[in-house]
Amino acid sequence: MRLVLCDDNKMLGEALAAVLQSRGHEAVAVTTSAYEGVAAVAAHRPDACVMDLRFPGGGDGLGAARTILECYPETAVLLLSGYVDPAVSAEAMRIGVAGLIGKDQNIDRIAQALDQVAAGDVVFEPAFSRNRPSRPAHHAGVHPLSVLTPREKEVLRRIADGQGTAQMAQEMHITTSTLRTYVKNMLAKLGAHSRLEALALASRVAQPDDS
Repeated sequence: MRLVLCDDNKMLGEALAAVLQSRGHEAVAVTTSAYEGVAAVAAHRPDACVMDLRFPGGGDGLGAARTILECYPETAVLLLSGYVDPAVSAEAMRIGVAGLIGKDQNIDRIAQALDQVAAGDVVFEPAFSRNRPSRPAHHAGVHPLSVLTPREKEVLRRIADGQGTAQMAQEMHITTSTLRTYVKNMLAKLGAHSRLEALALASRVAQPDDS
């Protein structure tokens, strides 16, 4: 599928683009605001737009999805969000988005959802609980990624490069079960619930603080 990706975190969007392209999709644009996402859809007329639901600097992913579906109905919209309440989910379904899944899903799940959308399916998952486990507290001044071993850092880098489990295991000369152990430990140390969340954390750490 030809895709427009829209997330306020550009590094995360680019990492997701690399992963999806390794699975046969084509990212024609990576944008960082709802307005830019709609403009990219208008310019490229992609098969689908993967749109974040909320943007901290303003902008409404649901509103952008509504505009895309009204003006460019040939483009399916898959919404991503860290949390969504049932009312928003119901409205997203009402306006005809192709799916709504969480950022705490594995990257493979997002790729699978796009495959389902390409097949004409609708992909909606239950709203996420507000009572999610809190992230581990890091001591002030300690770089969050410093808790990772060299192997765990290598796994995170390879995930960012779009590699899947089998490819990572083969190139690192380890078994897939050992690779999954590295991934599990990395996620636990970072307080992330999925590979995508780990990428988001790593990209936030890498970006300078504009405040």
